[in-house]
Amino acid sequence: MLDDRSRSLLKTLVERYIADGQPVGSRTLSKASGLELSPATIRNVMSDLEELGLIASPHTSAGRVPTALGYRLFVDTMLTARPALFETEVQQLQGQLLPDQPQRVIAHAAQVLSSLSSFVGVITAPRKPSVFRHIEFLRLSERRVLVILVSPDGDVQNRVIVTAQDHSQQELQEAANRLNAQYTGLTLEVVRERLRAEVEQLRGEIATLMSAAVQAADPEGGEQVVISGERNLLAVQDFGQDLGSLRRLFGLFEEKAQLMRLLDTSSRAEGVRIFIGGESQVVPFEELSIVSSPYEVDGQVVGTLGVIGPTRMAYDRMIQIVDVTARMVGQALSTR
Repeated sequence: MLDDRSRSLLKTLVERYIADGQPVGSRTLSKASGLELSPATIRNVMSDLEELGLIASPHTSAGRVPTALGYRLFVDTMLTARPALFETEVQQLQGQLLPDQPQRVIAHAAQVLSSLSSFVGVITAPRKPSVFRHIEFLRLSERRVLVILVSPDGDVQNRVIVTAQDHSQQELQEAANRLNAQYTGLTLEVVRERLRAEVEQLRGEIATLMSAAVQAADPEGGEQVVISGERNLLAVQDFGQDLGSLRRLFGLFEEKAQLMRLLDTSSRAEGVRIFIGGESQVVPFEELSIVSSPYEVDGQVVGTLGVIGPTRMAYDRMIQIVDVTARMVGQALSTR
């Protein structure tokens, strides 16, 4: 537990560091806090906060900076909600999220999140159940098979899979006939579950082939991650001079499966959530924070969006950016 004086100084320190990006010294704190305290008293309080793990002292400066724990305490108990978006910014957001263009809504939402935050905007597209009307297998060469999948609306997908063993064209036709006879019109997720349950009734190699084909046709559950503004991180002081951090961050954006797991954690909660790096396994990087929120379409949570940036971000503004965008995306995609 912190007393009022310590809380006030910690709040002032975090706000000054977010605004200036420079370690905060006792003289700056004395002026900015409005408290009539001697420099010696402020130094003592700073020492106590450092022992609690809320602030740290960089080797190159006599000032202090917040730790992940300090940011968390600030966000949870000291953050002052205030209007952070100008009316023109809200109008810009509304103008780009047009309800008659669902695919563009998702792409523009990521761009707007990035533009308003000056960091990285990310959004998962609404998950749609994948259904097939017809499937065919074509043997290309030893253990290489072309899967041809036709959707109910006539869309054709082609996937090449590598099988555990070689199959003749007759065996491939047998597998295709069984899938078309028993599973046409069902979602690929349902087909996967039924194949698991019926595996003992099928010839082992045919069951494996059918499972591999369905998995290839519906990678990552049909979900898509749209990312915008990765290059913004090059201008962030916290990252720009550390090539190792930049490589790891860009690796995160390339490894979309990991990013999907991060966002999936957000989709199971209500409202805006803030994940601060270093405090848990949710965010894998010490210097990274994610402000995210699920969005709803027709009353159902169908995706997640958010802002990814440094721990030194204006959390009050990011919260409003994410919250407003989530509500507008849901409105644009919902049926009238």
